[in-house]
Amino acid sequence: MNREVREETEVFERLEKLCSSSGYVHAIAYFCFRDNTIRYSDEMFVQDVLEQFSADRLVRTEISTLIGLLCKSEIDIALPTPDKLQRYIEQTDSLLKEIHQSMMLPMKTFFDPAKTTEKEFNPFENGSLLRESIFYGGESAYNFQYRDLSFTKYQKDNDWFVCNKGYSLNQASAVVAAIGKFQNDKITNVMMGLTEKPPSDWTLFPAFTFTVDDIANYAGLDYVNTKSVIESFVAPAEINKNDFSALDDFNPINAYPILTLNKSEYLLFQNYSLVEALYETPFFWFNNDSSYKNLAMKHRGEFTENFSAERLKIVFGEDRVFTNIDIVDSEKTKAGEIDVLVVYANRAIILQAKSKRLTIAARKGNDNCLRNDFKQAIQEAYNQGYSCANLLGDSNYKLLNAEANELKINREYKEIYLFCVVSDHYPALSFQARQFLQYQQNEKIMPPFVMDVFLLDVMTEMLPSPLYFLSYINRRTQYNEKLLSTHELTILSYHLKQNLWLDDEYTMMQLGDDICADLDLAMLTRRGGAPGIKTPDGILTRYRDTFFGRTIRDIERQENPGTIDLGFLLLSLSGDTIDQINGGIEKIASLARKDDKHHDFTLGFKKGETGLTIHCNRDHMSVAGPRLDRHCNRRKYSEKAQRWFGICIEPEHMRLKFGLCLEYEWEQSDEMDEVVKGLPRSQYLKSKKAINFDTKIRPYKKIGRNEKCPCGSGKKYKKCCLT
Repeated sequence: MNREVREETEVFERLEKLCSSSGYVHAIAYFCFRDNTIRYSDEMFVQDVLEQFSADRLVRTEISTLIGLLCKSEIDIALPTPDKLQRYIEQTDSLLKEIHQSMMLPMKTFFDPAKTTEKEFNPFENGSLLRESIFYGGESAYNFQYRDLSFTKYQKDNDWFVCNKGYSLNQASAVVAAIGKFQNDKITNVMMGLTEKPPSDWTLFPAFTFTVDDIANYAGLDYVNTKSVIESFVAPAEINKNDFSALDDFNPINAYPILTLNKSEYLLFQNYSLVEALYETPFFWFNNDSSYKNLAMKHRGEFTENFSAERLKIVFGEDRVFTNIDIVDSEKTKAGEIDVLVVYANRAIILQAKSKRLTIAARKGNDNCLRNDFKQAIQEAYNQGYSCANLLGDSNYKLLNAEANELKINREYKEIYLFCVVSDHYPALSFQARQFLQYQQNEKIMPPFVMDVFLLDVMTEMLPSPLYFLSYINRRTQYNEKLLSTHELTILSYHLKQNLWLDDEYTMMQLGDDICADLDLAMLTRRGGAPGIKTPDGILTRYRDTFFGRTIRDIERQENPGTIDLGFLLLSLSGDTIDQINGGIEKIASLARKDDKHHDFTLGFKKGETGLTIHCNRDHMSVAGPRLDRHCNRRKYSEKAQRWFGICIEPEHMRLKFGLCLEYEWEQSDEMDEVVKGLPRSQYLKSKKAINFDTKIRPYKKIGRNEKCPCGSGKKYKKCCLT
């Protein structure tokens, strides 16, 4: 029989008492090693990373809670007996599980059956329910992102650091990086040293200690500067650590994670907490300086906009990304302001940046505070972006850059994507956006994509080409209400491996956190120096050197609005279908090389919606162009499709020559009925399953020179396709 779950406050008090036990610090060292380190030999593999997703692992917020409670009393570093240390570990695991259970409220407390018929009823908006997601929702940034982005975030504040802290931003970054490297090396040395000690002396506690001299040597800096940086992240005396008396209270160890053991030795249990503090704690320093805080806040807002723009330039190039765009009417009255605008072919991205954090009251589950924080951080950014999106295609309004010069760019867009970007870790951001964000959409303006700068950083790192990037956000926003995940990185990782795709028959898909292991490894390799693969095996690797991969690159280079839609279609196909298309292309290209004649094949996708016809020949554009256009018109008509794509490739290297897109409403025509009579039906792709098709050389009866041309042009054969 399961025992009754105790109240959270009672369990928290028991946990606090346990953390004050003699030698408990060694139990925390064990948890940090067990749950915060990835063990591997010569090369890191996905399986090594997957261990970080074990259900028995403590998340960082849980370990930080243990450290915060430890610091409420004097730290006793006496080594307990193995039996006592094991009891500490088991009791901690048990109490933390009980706290988690106590946070998961019974269904009856927030689910009112009497309200289920109400249209606006949503039990998941309950603030008490969101507490669990906020505390256990995981991290939004990799540790190396905090480390690297801190320099970009505060580069305009460097003079303040020098004058008020006694060190430069470069020196601060060097010391924080050195502590991470020193502790990684020391963990390995301590582990190896355990083999030479009796089990009664085993402890991992020394792996997390260091001196100023240790770090100064690793950083290549002098003692004074190194000590100044270290002391900056030791909790000041005026901070009362006893105020941390509930799970949602401000935990000073998160902002000041370095602990002082004695006059010469320091303790840092979680390096992640230190790099996060480097990114976030200066906010408190600036806020306490009344003469500087307004300028610091201005710099903070500029960072979000500038960083977002620079990352998007990696994907789209300098000439397609614009910042600080004012939308003005004929009287030059400002009607809207866009932080970052991206224009590519007939697609646009409007990015609105915010720098709002989640308050302590909101973390405690206060409904009003949660909604107010979200309104200021996300809803206002979205409202501003949506207003600008409606004005973007209106020729009655002009777009002016920061120098008040008008932007002469395309103003007709098929799709406009709205990005709402925050600069700091916003707990359970994806889940809160799903519950709280009120948005509209129409045939042009897509549902919003809410993210932090860390996700944008990863997306632009892993999808650094326009078509792959746009294709992902196209589907991610379309599946806005169908995907459920604790973090956006998980969805991106799934896409890189499996190609994000949902059948219409499914109303919801939930993704487990462990799916993110592939992306984690790739980012650790690219940015963290881990010896592993840089790109997960999937959409970016499998077809790189095939016709499919080359065509995607050709479509991007041409930046033609019609073929951009084709690129979206191709990138949404299953692997089996792509393999068959590649095989079909190989066959018709081989035939064209042998007989120097025209060859083609056609494939349909979702009957009545769209299809693709591929021509392969050496003919001049003046011949090949009209032929492809006529063929696609006939196919579109015969299949009663809304849209039809056509591409023409050359046989030798199977490269794209040109493409077209026909998109208009189907209307019955007696003349077209006659033209398409006898035209073979297209084979259709059902859902995500590949179809079986083969190229066939169809026999044609001989056509007289004076007969009507079979292409449907209405001309005589001798004056049309015969020539």
